[in-house]
Amino acid sequence: MEESSGGRPARLYQFNVNFSYIACIIIKAGLKMHSLTFTVANLAGEAVEEGFQETEQMDAAVIYQLIDRLISRYPHIRAVGIGVPGVVNEGVITVGDIPELIHVPLEAAIREKHEVEVILENDMNSTVYGFYQKQEYDDEKSVAVATFIEGSFPGAGLMVDGHIHRGNTRFAGEIAFLPFSITREEQLRQLHDRKTFHPLAACAVSSLIAVMNPEKIALTGSLVQPADVELIRQECLRYIPEMHMPHLTLLEHPDEDYMYGLITMTLESLAYSLKLVEKRR
Repeated sequence: MEESSGGRPARLYQFNVNFSYIACIIIKAGLKMHSLTFTVANLAGEAVEEGFQETEQMDAAVIYQLIDRLISRYPHIRAVGIGVPGVVNEGVITVGDIPELIHVPLEAAIREKHEVEVILENDMNSTVYGFYQKQEYDDEKSVAVATFIEGSFPGAGLMVDGHIHRGNTRFAGEIAFLPFSITREEQLRQLHDRKTFHPLAACAVSSLIAVMNPEKIALTGSLVQPADVELIRQECLRYIPEMHMPHLTLLEHPDEDYMYGLITMTLESLAYSLKLVEKRR
């Protein structure tokens, strides 16, 4: 009961943030070891448990075992979000850095076994969504996050007018497939050579600018050093007029934005499913 202000005291109600939980799992491909980072969160997005595990062999069984363990420990889990390094179309990875997970119906298998909401999302989409949400824009904006990671091809996450842009077959942001006029093997070599990294990265960023005309682009990944941001900006100015250049920034802790974005998206999927249930009633 609220304290009386002269009349009958009001009754206060509080949203039960622990009524349901969600489980979010980030899958990463490494040069020698793969990893899974997980967070179990309540309906306010607050972490209930966090964990990390490495494995030499990453396949569906490893993911299923982790989910089984988490749901056994927290029966109130009602939605599962999984972030993966690859192209996701209709709940299946079609192109990715972990061959053992390609064409495996992860989303459908988990949903059928545990009867929970499941989203399988590209890592860059989750990262850019988390990055965008943290900006707290008053109006809908267009932003991008481009990543350049050692041992991997580059990728990007795109927010266009406040919405994730996935594309027709969820291929949007796969900047490694831009026509650089070199083989993919040569592209990987040039990305790992400090003499050729900046021009190649600037070519990819300039393409994003020309197509999206974003307000901001965040650069991240182990190949990007703080001083590279200005060097890439100067390279971009060879192609892009100054007035159309977005603000380039370094995203130093992308995993935080990644998990934040995945948690937010998973909570939204749960809220959407609850609305459908309510409508059916």
